[in-house]
Amino acid sequence: MGDVRRSILRQYCRKAEAVAQVDATFLAATRPVQVLGQVFRRATAAYAETGFADEWQWHHQSGPAGYEPREYIAASESQDVVQAGQVSAWNPSIAGTKSEDTILVTAAGPEVLTAIDGWPLLSEAVGNAEYARPTILEVL
Repeated sequence: MGDVRRSILRQYCRKAEAVAQVDATFLAATRPVQVLGQVFRRATAAYAETGFADEWQWHHQSGPAGYEPREYIAASESQDVVQAGQVSAWNPSIAGTKSEDTILVTAAGPEVLTAIDGWPLLSEAVGNAEYARPTILEVL
């Protein structure tokens, strides 16, 4: 593999790790009785913590799902309270990378509904919990 290709791969791997951390932050924060705007603000702070402070502005981050792909797009001002049994689909992105799953909100934590068997995963820590988030599938 050439130097340029290795450099590009490293860049995408760094972005994939960062976006997985942001996604794990969304999952960790999406708990019953949390205000949706607070969940959103925690995730935008995670963008900054991973070195990609402004990336959240270039693509919607999503929010509660149901009969529509998204019932509405969450924002920092969102006042709705997250409920147990609710479904959410977050999709943080950093130019060229994205992480997305649909989750069921439970009191015990998020239950990922859209996991794909065999897909490579990163383990991302948020607080005392670990969240398995999808990463780049390399086909050799």
